[in-house]
Amino acid sequence: MTVRVPADLVHRQILTVLTAWGMPPDLAETTAGVMVETDLRGVDSHGINMLRQYDETFRRGALDVRARPKLLRDRPTSALLDAGHGLGHPVSVEAVTRAIEKAKSCDIAMVCVVNSHHFGAAGHYAELAARAGMIGLVTTSSRGITMVPTRGLEPVLGTNPFALAAPAGRHPPLVLDFATTVAAVNRVRVRHLRGLELPEGWVTDGDGGPVRDAGEALEIFTRRSGGGLNPIGGAGEILGGHKGYGLALFSHLLGGTLPGASFSPVRVRTQKREDPDRLGHWFQVINPEAFRPVDEFLADVDEVIDTLKASRPANPDLPVLVAGEPERLTREDRLRHGIPLPDTLCDIVRRLAGTAGVPYLLDGCRDVPALQGGSR
Repeated sequence: MTVRVPADLVHRQILTVLTAWGMPPDLAETTAGVMVETDLRGVDSHGINMLRQYDETFRRGALDVRARPKLLRDRPTSALLDAGHGLGHPVSVEAVTRAIEKAKSCDIAMVCVVNSHHFGAAGHYAELAARAGMIGLVTTSSRGITMVPTRGLEPVLGTNPFALAAPAGRHPPLVLDFATTVAAVNRVRVRHLRGLELPEGWVTDGDGGPVRDAGEALEIFTRRSGGGLNPIGGAGEILGGHKGYGLALFSHLLGGTLPGASFSPVRVRTQKREDPDRLGHWFQVINPEAFRPVDEFLADVDEVIDTLKASRPANPDLPVLVAGEPERLTREDRLRHGIPLPDTLCDIVRRLAGTAGVPYLLDGCRDVPALQGGSR
């Protein structure tokens, strides 16, 4: 079964666990806020579901939840922040905020982060820029080694997401957030929690054959000896798999190589259990005012959106949508009815809360039929 949990309750549960670990209240509040917003938008793989991965990283001594971001370099149009091996959410909010402020005066700004861990959904940070009237672009290096490159049989890259967001006038911002694999690793975990098969084309085995069982796929990710996620476009070149592979490569170059973060296939050769992930993130912000009056730009964005949404749908019951619209509709539904959490995930959170010595807060929520949740 799946239960619907009010967003404020999910927020409180995450916050109690993070603060019990020793995370300063302001950093915990930022992190919990990003995670809950992610769940509200239907990105079930990157919200409260991530607590178990963070707990594992924390318990083995690789995650410093007390770390505060430090400014390493600061120039008029750029900056570099050190996350201090803490979670990536607080440092990423600071990074995009700095980029927005720089772009207000310098038109285009870029801020990178080094020595970080997982930062949640990239789209959240791109949308922060759009809410400030800017265009936001975000990517990150990856901890996982899960993508099988085009013409390959073994994984070399991660899911390496890209996110882009742009403001509009009458319409909400456009927000595009996607993994460069057909699906993210945590979407496979979500389907495993819900007892669902994988769509054919998500994962291949060590011989290049399709994998439908989510448990088998997770074992493949753990072994890393052969098989893994396909890039966007699929396993071959006919449908453009090489394009997804290329996007993942440049995601790492921007989010990892540029700030000086580690490259996972190299790092794991010598990584000890207590060593941090040393991930990097990349945030670019563009001020439309650099090129034309903002009102004119926003009006043209609205015209693009109006034109797309007015186009004739293949199925009258499924109108043409624009980037960010499915997540926004999901958010509205979940604010009214609660965030759907499968019993298996609730059990995991219950155990995490017990280990952290804090109350489990998600009991007594309304049962609903199992849902096919999770975007990206």
